[in-house]
Formats: sequence, structure tokens, C-alpha cells
Amino acid sequence: MGCAREQLLPGAVTLSVDKLSRHFADAERPAVDDVSFTVGAGEVLALVGASGSGKTTTLRMIAGYERPDRGRIVLKSDPGTSRDITAEPPQGRGFGMVFQHYALFPHMSVAENVAFGLEARGVAKRDRLDRAAQALRRVGLADVGARAVQSLSGGEQQRVALARAIIIDPPVLLLDEPLSNLDPARRQETREWLRLKLHELNSIAIFVTHDQEDAFAIADRMAVMHEGKLLQIGTPGELYRTPNNFRVAEFIGRATLVGARRDGSRARITLAGVSQEAPIASMPENPAPDAPLMAVIRPEMLALCPAGAPDTWRGQVDARRYAGSHCVYRVAVEFAPGVDRFYTFEIMSEDGSFAERGEVGVKLLPKPVALLFR
Repeated sequence: MGCAREQLLPGAVTLSVDKLSRHFADAERPAVDDVSFTVGAGEVLALVGASGSGKTTTLRMIAGYERPDRGRIVLKSDPGTSRDITAEPPQGRGFGMVFQHYALFPHMSVAENVAFGLEARGVAKRDRLDRAAQALRRVGLADVGARAVQSLSGGEQQRVALARAIIIDPPVLLLDEPLSNLDPARRQETREWLRLKLHELNSIAIFVTHDQEDAFAIADRMAVMHEGKLLQIGTPGELYRTPNNFRVAEFIGRATLVGARRDGSRARITLAGVSQEAPIASMPENPAPDAPLMAVIRPEMLALCPAGAPDTWRGQVDARRYAGSHCVYRVAVEFAPGVDRFYTFEIMSEDGSFAERGEVGVKLLPKPVALLFR
């Protein structure tokens, strides 16, 4: 039987995942490999990564739908109470779950869908419908309880699924690709609403997404996964500004990785005989003096100048697109004279006068750059 949060554990709850691993019999490598992290009440954590990275399997193990081969899942509270729930079935954990396709019942009204979890727990009909009405008010759907779920928009159905998950007052709320079924306009609106609502609930919230914009908009922290491993965990800003490896740098935001040398507290980047410098935001610990390094160059770190401007790299505009207040350019910059190799940079500029196929100068702005081992 599921339990309300205050019955499950007293105090502020934290969820700890410790060295979690899962290897399916027909797979060459583990789906999840030695993953550890801790999430606290009121925090929203996004598990992000490409398809096959292990994020959904991790979520399913936390929910109890997959059994790990190794590792533990532990719920803890401030007074020191803890429970190892690794082997508990889903219904014994008392967690709320929002599935990718919402899993709403078409033969039930909205209120009946929301109250379904309470019916399974033996709550009397009057009480569960009263609580369903309260849950619908919490997600901004106070007047739709009597309607059929098919009559609701995708965004409204997403809110119904959330109401059904929170009606049991779960200590942990799990969401699997919660925005994937929404059109772009509704998706942006729902991101903002979902972030506010998840913080208002003050539960532990963990959601899976392959869309980094969803993660940026909603999450307090992001855990980047690749081939079953947890590469880095941190705030969106930390992962964007100071990635700890190439895969994180390339997955989070847009970046071009360019060979660089360290010169004291500055990074020196030389292309086609022209050197430019920027302050260092982060770099690997204890690098050898001659260690080959790469700089993570983001679009906002560069500016476009007229062709031939002094101390700039010579580039050619391969493509441009209008983006409201600015234009986004894709610019090819020669690696070295006589070498048939180019770096492609994405550059944002309020100046929309640079033409496709035209030559430009590329200026490195004095913004901190992250350095990584090559």
C-alpha cells in the first residue's frame, strides 16, 4: 500500500542512488553503469542524454519497475531515518509517476482519472473525489473534473497526469519525457508552469529528457549520461560554463572545440597564424606543462567583424538564419594556411548585414573559456 509523505518518512526527505548498475542479458554493455547521486526535497533534477544513455533505465529503477544488478536506492530524512527501497515494488514506495504518454483512461472522467490511485489504496469514493478536486485546483484545472479526458488539449492532459501523480502526496515525483507530446508553443508555456509547480510541491522531482532546452528551463541540476555512465552533474550554468569532458561540452548548448595553449591564466588560440586570447574559466586538474588542450568556444564568445579587421580570424559565412533580435551565423574558419581543414563556429550577432558566402573577421571576446584535455 502507498503512503503519504508524512507517513512514509518524517522530516525533509532525500533520495540517494548509490553505485546503481543494470546490465540486460542481450546487451554488449551495461544500460546503467555505477551511477550515484543524491537529490533533496524541493529540488528538480533532470537526467539528460541521447537515446541509449541509460537515463530512462535509471528512472525505472528508482520507480521500482527495473531491479538493479548492483547498487542501492535509499530514502533518508533529517532525523536520521532511512529506508533501503532497492527491492521494494513500485506500489510500496509511494512515489508519483508521470509517464511519457500520460496513461490516462479514456472511459473515465478527468476526476476519476485523478482519483484512480486513491481507489487502488482503498480510499472511500467521496474522499477520493474531494482530493481529486483539490489536486485539479493545484494544477489549474478546477473546472474540468466532469469532462472526458479526450476533450482536453495535450497540455491539459499533461496537467491531469501530474494531478494524478501528486494526489498521494508523494515524497518523490518521477516524470518520463513529460513534455515530448506537446507542440512547440504549448511546450514552452508548459515548461515555465511545470518548473513553478514542481517547486511549489516541494517533493523530490526527477525527470528524464533528451531535450536540453527542457532541462535548462525546468531543472535545478542536470545529470548528463552517456552509454550508461554519469559524466557530470551540476546546475545548468555549471555544465554550460565548465564542462568536465568533451561529451558534456558538445551535448550541453552549442560549442566548437578548438586546440589551445595555456598562457598563465589565459587561453591562447591560434588559427591560420592569428592568435587570440581569453581568460580561463576552468581546466583539468594538474595538467602537464605541455599537455594538449582544447578550448570550448560558445556562440556568445565570438563577434563578427568586417573582413580584414586586425587581429581577427578570417572566416566565410556558410549559412545564416534570422532569430528575432539577432541573426545566427555559421562561419568556417581556416585551421592553418595550406591545410584543408576548417573549424565551424556558430556566432550570434545583432548585425544582420553579413551575407552568405561572404568573408568576415571573427573576434574572440574576453569571456572565460573552459579548457579540456585533447
